[in-house]
Amino acid sequence: MDRYLVFGHPVRHSKSPFIHTLFARQTQQELEYGLAEPAVDEFAQALRTFFDQGGKGCNVTVPFKEQAFTLVDRLSPRAKRAGAVNTIKLTDDGVLLGDNTDGAGLVADLKSHGVTLADSRILLLGAGGAARGALAPLLAELPSELVIANRTHTKAQQLAAEFDDLGPVTAQAYEQLAGPFDLVINSTSASLQGELPPLAPALIHTDIAIYDMMYGASDTAFISWAKKHGARQTMDGLGMLVEQAAEAFTVWRGLRPGTKQVLRELKRNLGVI
Repeated sequence: MDRYLVFGHPVRHSKSPFIHTLFARQTQQELEYGLAEPAVDEFAQALRTFFDQGGKGCNVTVPFKEQAFTLVDRLSPRAKRAGAVNTIKLTDDGVLLGDNTDGAGLVADLKSHGVTLADSRILLLGAGGAARGALAPLLAELPSELVIANRTHTKAQQLAAEFDDLGPVTAQAYEQLAGPFDLVINSTSASLQGELPPLAPALIHTDIAIYDMMYGASDTAFISWAKKHGARQTMDGLGMLVEQAAEAFTVWRGLRPGTKQVLRELKRNLGVI
């Protein structure tokens, strides 16, 4: 039976085995999917061992995405742009192909919620790996402008300069942001600590769409804050998790699984519904 894993540290909380088991059942694919939590300095050896022992593919999560980028034999165009790998496939000719499905998962989830990206003005909070992975897929949807804001402004400027060949992307300091924005995406990990990015409440309006890449059994701190200030459409990253997994499954198996029922099952598993 074909074997797949998710590598991370920590990774015991991962819902990837749950999601991919449902995908396999849905598409009638014979595979098993497990967890691997090597020490931070043992990831490269663990990855090699997994493929040497017949592994077919894996997902890679924190803190190994940038390291995986350097360990594969070939990179997809979107992995090159992201500077990180979250999906690896052993090809038929024995090549380890590194891909990044995070941005595609984000865009797919936004569209599933009816968010219009073309000609929209988007504010992306954060300039780390999550933001980097999202930029190319978001710019491919042809927004009118994409603004990056980050606590360290120079990092936002560097990221904007790196992607300005793909579309109208700029960097602005938090205190200089001026609305209106159609969509705000929080790519920071602030919600994991119950904290908020320093965004002015005046930027929130009733017609804005709010997206937090983090998720939990209840609203994240950022979503709660946005609702308090009048946002009516808010979304967390649970759908992105399922959509990026579906993209990875497609890379591995050549079949696109459906995501709606799997997302419902995941919400039940987490106690969200």
